[in-house]
Amino acid sequence: MTEHERKITEAAQKVLPAVVSITIAKDIKDITRDLPLEFFRLPHYQEFLEHEIEHAPKDEAGRIKIGGGSGFFISEDGLILTNRHVVSDAHASYGITAPPTSPAGGDEKKYEAVVLARDPINDVAILKIKEQGKVPALKMGQSAGLKLGQSVIAVGNALGEFQNTVSTGVVSGLSRFISASADMMGRQERLRGLIQTDAAINPGNSGGPLVNLDGEAIGINPIERAKKDLEEIQKFGRIRRPFLGVRYLLLNKFLQDRFSLPIDHGALVINEGAPGDFAVVPKSPAAKAGLKEFDVITAVDGKNVSESETPEDFLSQHEIGDEVELKIFRQGKEEALKVRLEEFLKV
Repeated sequence: MTEHERKITEAAQKVLPAVVSITIAKDIKDITRDLPLEFFRLPHYQEFLEHEIEHAPKDEAGRIKIGGGSGFFISEDGLILTNRHVVSDAHASYGITAPPTSPAGGDEKKYEAVVLARDPINDVAILKIKEQGKVPALKMGQSAGLKLGQSVIAVGNALGEFQNTVSTGVVSGLSRFISASADMMGRQERLRGLIQTDAAINPGNSGGPLVNLDGEAIGINPIERAKKDLEEIQKFGRIRRPFLGVRYLLLNKFLQDRFSLPIDHGALVINEGAPGDFAVVPKSPAAKAGLKEFDVITAVDGKNVSESETPEDFLSQHEIGDEVELKIFRQGKEEALKVRLEEFLKV
């Protein structure tokens, strides 16, 4: 065994006891309630439904298993970190399967878990097992100092069947951003600041950790953002988010031509949503600062807004109560506005 292989195996042994499988299950009545109306117009739909329910895999409580993913313990009292899209269904139940704690083997540990918080911006969620007791927790590392080509290990519940599958690779990209499906309805969300790796990531690996050769978690979109969410939960019992209060579209050639804009970067404040939505949310920090629809936010604190560095990216670096300076383009002129960020509260 080479020195590099030894480091990988030692890191894997540190990590494996803390990585869990997450089973998503729902009551039959909830599943049938979510079916589209077209289903109930099909001939013999009742017989088909009864057959599927009878043969569907079920958990210990008789609920139907509808999916799965991975996660990992981040505290000895049973906090679990995973991806938000793994536990996005508010009507589902979430079961946790943890590996035996003894190196000699033994029975898997099974727990029920509740979702404490979901962070749709960073695709992170935090769960807590209901049972009391001490569990092995994974140490959180640093993602800020990652280098291209650095060796990493991915651990997860591959294909929803093979618990604690280990794959290796390198950091092949940093600060990536993608558009991804946010839910079963096909809504899209933009995820930013991601770590790209060539380690094999199979279906079911979602929510599992990406670790360095010291056995420390350095990735789940990435780990610095998850650590911030964890701190918010521990201090305030919820994930707090700095709030500006605008809807916008990033400038492209089409928008430049449509609105006759002489600038080539920025975020156009505009309502492209449902009727009744606002481009600038009333009584929000943006409204208080005087931001208006059709303004273009060209810079935040002196840094240009672009597709890879959006207003959300800049806001994520601030705390509630911070003052930021927005450079805006309005009716052919540049202006500067001071905005004091507030907590986002759902109403």
